[in-house]
Amino acid sequence: MNIHTGKYKCTECGKYCQSHFYLAIHRRTHSGEKPFECTVCSKRFTTSGELVMHSRIHSGEKPYKCHVCEKVFSHSSGLHAHMRVHTGDKPYKCSLCNKSFSHSGNLKVHERCVHTNRRPYDCRYCGKLFKTNDNLMRHVHIHTGAKPYSCRHCPERFIEPSQLKSHLLKWHNEGTWLICNICHQKCYNRSHLNIHLKRHNNMKPYACSECYTCFCTLYEVQRHQVIHRDYRQFCCGLCGKDYKRREEVVKHFKRCLDKL
Repeated sequence: MNIHTGKYKCTECGKYCQSHFYLAIHRRTHSGEKPFECTVCSKRFTTSGELVMHSRIHSGEKPYKCHVCEKVFSHSSGLHAHMRVHTGDKPYKCSLCNKSFSHSGNLKVHERCVHTNRRPYDCRYCGKLFKTNDNLMRHVHIHTGAKPYSCRHCPERFIEPSQLKSHLLKWHNEGTWLICNICHQKCYNRSHLNIHLKRHNNMKPYACSECYTCFCTLYEVQRHQVIHRDYRQFCCGLCGKDYKRREEVVKHFKRCLDKL
């Protein structure tokens, strides 16, 4: 027996809605109609509510405030997701390994990176393939030398947003430090704090497949494994010289720029 939550039925997919109003909005998912347009950037939206939330991007309005750390958000959904930082709630669980995540996007990335070998994102400069678009964007900066993340207090610019966040905390005291309860060291995000605590406990769960040396993080073992390979995956976009590690090509790229 089918139990419907509404009495107005969509003739396209059979979904039931509570009113003619919600049915009309639902039908736009089939027609692609987006009648509400942003007067600033001309982006269009299906509902007026979506337009209102989008407009806060241009106005800078952030009416939703965290009562713990006072961080502010444009949308209630952003505040709701942020609160998991304080509560430790991780409602999204991987069906393959039972690892839990605070955001659905992190779960999707985990499933693709850990449980599949699919790499749908390719670098237009060297053809290297990546599992996530974020990883591709960080890689592309190696070729272009771009630093898209700028500090609003000083002229410093950064390749990655995490670098900017760390800079803002260290030099401008903007943001919230996370404090280690063992040695009171300051960490600028939850991930860094967790890694720091692993070092206190001498936890090294990642082992090199070549020499079986153990490391605290996946990044460390991946960086180490480069020494066992002849392949040089990082290429200077100016002279074409190849390097095994990203930081090596970044330093080289700066030297190349100075010579121009």
